Amino acid sequence: MRLLRHLIKPLRFVIPNEIINKVHGSVRHFRICTANLRCTELELTSVRYQVKRGDYAVLSEKDVKFFKTLLSEPQHVLTDPSEIAGFNTDWLRTCRGKSQLVLKPKTTREVSEILKYCNNNNLAVTPQGGNTGLVGGSVPVFDEIVISTQLLNKIIHLDKISGSLVCQAGCVLQNLDQCLAKENLMMPLDLGAKGSCHIGGNVSTNAGGLRLLRYGSLHGSVLGVEAVLANGEVLDCLSSLRKDNTGYDLKQLFIGSEGTLGIVTAVSILCPPRPNAVNVAFLGVNNFENILETFKISKRMLGEILSAFEFMDRGSMQCVQQNLSLDIPLRDYPFYILVETSGGNGEHDQEKLLEFLDHVQNVDELVTDGILAKDLTENETIWALRERIAEGLMVDGYCYKYDISLPVVKLYSLVEDLKERLGDAVTRCVGYGHLGDGECTRDGG
Repeated sequence: MRLLRHLIKPLRFVIPNEIINKVHGSVRHFRICTANLRCTELELTSVRYQVKRGDYAVLSEKDVKFFKTLLSEPQHVLTDPSEIAGFNTDWLRTCRGKSQLVLKPKTTREVSEILKYCNNNNLAVTPQGGNTGLVGGSVPVFDEIVISTQLLNKIIHLDKISGSLVCQAGCVLQNLDQCLAKENLMMPLDLGAKGSCHIGGNVSTNAGGLRLLRYGSLHGSVLGVEAVLANGEVLDCLSSLRKDNTGYDLKQLFIGSEGTLGIVTAVSILCPPRPNAVNVAFLGVNNFENILETFKISKRMLGEILSAFEFMDRGSMQCVQQNLSLDIPLRDYPFYILVETSGGNGEHDQEKLLEFLDHVQNVDELVTDGILAKDLTENETIWALRERIAEGLMVDGYCYKYDISLPVVKLYSLVEDLKERLGDAVTRCVGYGHLGDGECTRDGG
């Protein structure tokens, strides 16, 4: 199969063995930012990491002519460098390729014909969705042809009874959620990049996000996928059944495969009912151990209505305060917690939440201070403190982002070790993340 991306060497950042030995988990990605590395024109990824180009063919006029004939509409075949620039660079401006061609198919058949041609002519390709990834995986390293799913954006079917949604891979997550809201349903995942990210990219990267604590991972929510293999063969596993024991569960291979097995062109996903009531609390805590204990109590006391449990350290909040002028509703604390509940009975849910807050503040004395949002506007204001941290860090300058999944008791120890190791080499080193799924985001800048 030639549906390949050239592998990028890891960032030239060494984590000492003594730190690695302290944490036992799967390192998925990692973040560092520094202001003095940003330049006017980003250095090519292939030059920075000295990656050797694979033995692939070079794009020719004959190839471009074929694609223009196949896709028919001129705006679906981009060759102008100014139009291609955004497809060659990631959101963080840490990676840049030099693709000379971007293709925007609208149908699975067009994706199939593109890959079949590229496979037969030894042309390398890079699948790309909303290009919101923070690790450079969606941009080319060399001159690969970018296959964008932007125009694969149709909702195919929604079963209002079962909650199963079938849509093309280029549908924007937020657009899907807004469409489902009309039927009192919701997407089972929520990300800070929801306004731009594509559901196909979410599935291909097995995105977790803010709702994983409540609704689980996409391995459980995705009912089926349609994908095109490198040789152009279409694999139709687009089942809408919640239970399907007929043979191998091939869709699971594509969840998290990041385009290496094929391009996901359509998705079937189970959408839960939209809650009638959502409550958000923002708490100040003096140490990480108290966060862990508060999380344990929240699972016991809030149970089925607990939908999010996020933590942010002091540096994260200082970042959004200084760089984005956001107001922190509490005084300065070493750590902060965002707790969200969602359910069908607002009065019942708020009563449980207030009982929980009273317990962790006055009985166990784990939480020093806190506020409870009064309405949707205050909910969104508090969530912005968490969701806009990545944006705030970009103001500092060059920013590397990686999320690390670890046992929760080890989550913040790595941040502390990194702060000690990095010292004055970075503008700031911060940690925040989804405590519910054991994922912490490390930032340094």
